[in-house]
Amino acid sequence: MIPVTPTIALDDAEIEERFIRSPGPGGQKVNKTASGVQLRFDARHCRALSNAVFARLKSLAGRRMTVEGIIVISATSFRTQERNRQDALTRLVELIRKAAVPPKPRRATKPTKGSKERRLDGKRKRSDVK
Repeated sequence: MIPVTPTIALDDAEIEERFIRSPGPGGQKVNKTASGVQLRFDARHCRALSNAVFARLKSLAGRRMTVEGIIVISATSFRTQERNRQDALTRLVELIRKAAVPPKPRRATKPTKGSKERRLDGKRKRSDVK
């Protein structure tokens, strides 16, 4: 189990890892080793995520989420496979943590009397210039 928040924990079986060759410059070894990681997480069928969390996760993930609701994270910035695995998992956990926080409701407010007067005064001065 991977703890995300006190109420959300991901099962290890829900996360699928594929190892890919990292792009970019390197030596002779770079063409032989698959040090990059492509992490896939099926958020739509995850029981730990509520519908509200999934909806926020969908908007936060953007292009990283497929039409089927699978989040794909590629990590190729480090030279070792283990550090890339850790980086991808950390990025997934942070994404879910952000989605788990509900947005703060907006309270409707009215402009103050002073702000109305300043706005109208500015409009009056601008019309005098014109």
